[in-house]
Amino acid sequence: MTTASKELPPLLSKVVAEVKRTFREDHTLLSFPEYFSLLSENPRRHLRASAQYLVDLFDHYGQTEVTLPTGKVTRFKLFDAPFAGGEGRVAGQEQVQETLYRLLANFAREGRVNKMILLHGPNGSAKSSLTRCVMAGMEAYARLPEGALYSFNWIFPSERVGHSTLGFSGASERSKDAPRDSSSYAFLPAEDVDARVPCEMHDHPIFLIPQALRGELLAKLLPVPPENVQSGRTTLAADYLRLGDLCYKCRRIYDALLASYDGDIERVLQHVQVERVYLSKRYRRGIATVEPQMSVDARIQQVTADRSMASLPVALQHTSLFEPSGPLVDANRGLLEFSDLLKRPVETFKYLLDTVETANVSMDSFVLHLDLIYLASTNESYLEAFKQHPDFPSFKGRMELLRVPYVMRYSTEQEIYAPQIHSRVVGKHVAPHAIDVAALWAILTRMRRNDAMRYSRELSSVVDGLTPLEKLKLYDAGETPERLTSRQARELESAIPDLYRESQSYPNYEGRFGASARELRTALLNAAHHPDYACLHPLAVLGELAELLTMKSVYEFLKQEVVGKFHDHAAFLEETEELYLKWIDDEVREATGLASEQSYQELFTRYINHVSHWVKKEKLADPTSRTGFSNPDEKLMHEVERVLMSENENVDDFRRALISTIGARALEHPDQAPDYSVIFKHHQQRLREDFYHKRKKVLHKLIENFLKFTAREKTPLDPKDREHAQAMLTHLTGKLGYCEQCARDTVAYLLRKRYAE
Repeated sequence: MTTASKELPPLLSKVVAEVKRTFREDHTLLSFPEYFSLLSENPRRHLRASAQYLVDLFDHYGQTEVTLPTGKVTRFKLFDAPFAGGEGRVAGQEQVQETLYRLLANFAREGRVNKMILLHGPNGSAKSSLTRCVMAGMEAYARLPEGALYSFNWIFPSERVGHSTLGFSGASERSKDAPRDSSSYAFLPAEDVDARVPCEMHDHPIFLIPQALRGELLAKLLPVPPENVQSGRTTLAADYLRLGDLCYKCRRIYDALLASYDGDIERVLQHVQVERVYLSKRYRRGIATVEPQMSVDARIQQVTADRSMASLPVALQHTSLFEPSGPLVDANRGLLEFSDLLKRPVETFKYLLDTVETANVSMDSFVLHLDLIYLASTNESYLEAFKQHPDFPSFKGRMELLRVPYVMRYSTEQEIYAPQIHSRVVGKHVAPHAIDVAALWAILTRMRRNDAMRYSRELSSVVDGLTPLEKLKLYDAGETPERLTSRQARELESAIPDLYRESQSYPNYEGRFGASARELRTALLNAAHHPDYACLHPLAVLGELAELLTMKSVYEFLKQEVVGKFHDHAAFLEETEELYLKWIDDEVREATGLASEQSYQELFTRYINHVSHWVKKEKLADPTSRTGFSNPDEKLMHEVERVLMSENENVDDFRRALISTIGARALEHPDQAPDYSVIFKHHQQRLREDFYHKRKKVLHKLIENFLKFTAREKTPLDPKDREHAQAMLTHLTGKLGYCEQCARDTVAYLLRKRYAE
């Protein structure tokens, strides 16, 4: 018994059955009549050119509206990479997504792609990531029923299947084993096929309908209701489908078959095997990437000179057949990426001037008709040089420039590193805040000083005084500086979108310069090898960033002139370290259990309640008094105000301002109860700082006990101190994500910097 005849193991049998089922249900191979039935049932799906296909791809995965401090944006879920479990997700860049979708929709409405989309921005700004995500989405979408694409092959049966007619097999006899459509050669077994000739251009099967008749057919399959014309919805067939034609090789085969069958197109279509096209970047099927190179992106070769095609019918063997190849051909009916387009000499892609506009490219023997989305990328320095080239105006008319700046929101920058920097990648535990300090410093390096003269007189001085860190907090969470009055804070908050958009028309726009995510990722990976830390520790990351600051000859952004507090990258590193100290100080304080976060909120809520009644000149309900009511507690209010107020501030004005702030927030958000932890975040922070300042010695003792407890050689502690140290360790490791080693390193650093006596 041969291996093939043995019974398959149960698991393998299941796989075999599933593949067979999927192959049939996905309509992988069809005869032309079967395909035409599918087309007639759903013409909208099967009569799409590349632009409409990508628009449908974006729409398939959906979109969501995101409200940011900088304004409302639309995020397309395609860039969350749901088809890959989130792997390859693009963090941020919602404005780029919106613009890309709009450009594709414009192409679809026009019915033709007549421009190349050129993504430009600094190195590491996610240009390639955006393109990769679209490509991966195309591959996943093409495997769904909604994303089905079809092309065709030519099938030439062997002599035993029928009789020879002018070198072609007739259709009077059929293989007894033909499973479907006995009028077609599409399903002949391999032993009954002499030659199978694919279409390298992935031509649409509709091209097998003569062009003179195709227009009428398309009009019937894609009727245009008047309301759709008025609404601008895409229902018209694209130029590619209306005016396109078979590639040179397929045209020669088609004409030879038609002549041999005396014009009987039905017999010609018997040789057609419609095949589903599964887009693939790896196999360059409907998706291809052109790297910087010095050659044209298409070429031809003679088919009949190839011995593998010797089994073609005699009539075709005496016909000169040429087939095209190259990236333009491979990517047809999909997307072609030109990576770092401008790194090539302009002469090597001048052919794109006509190719992009006309969807044609001239070869030595024929013209290729293309249906492509052209998506290119370049960095700003190459684009600036290209603008000086005398041919730039010609290219600009055939390009849509789409800017891809660096991410400017801190929380979004964190999202970039989180999927890339974890224990599986770095080979060790990643301590809390290791990614945070890198992301924080990166955003600070990208900040640009705003032009205060562009704003109102009241707001001008506020904008002029903004620091990079204050701008970071504005962009990230809409958090205004604590030093501002309530009115100034409200005006600044409403102006955040204007601050964010201000420099978009400038050559040196905000987000053009600064540390790239690519460089920061390298710094994080290098920090994982620091010999002093068992984990990827924030202090190791800060050390790597300090090392990066010494490489001014390598990084362009380090050469920027300091403007006020902007572009001072060394100062940013100090500021980052100071913020890191604050983060871990808060965490260690919380771990000590001296006071909970809720206690400050309760104290402040009680204070606001008393102030509110004081402003209204009302009494409070008090179950301890005989009357059940009492005056607001002046002692409580003064105790809190001693911490919150500055020396020269008036008590009455301070109290009324608090109540006015609550009232203003209630008007802005009438359906929401006031959240004091948000509205008065800075006030509660002051109460917290005051509490721990009074207990600094107690904290010092608790921290020392913790370090003794976690030392390799355990120092004896009182049972109570040991229990408290264990509770701290449990809190840090269980709730905050530390391991024992990085918790010890962090607490020791905090003791040295904040609690040393």
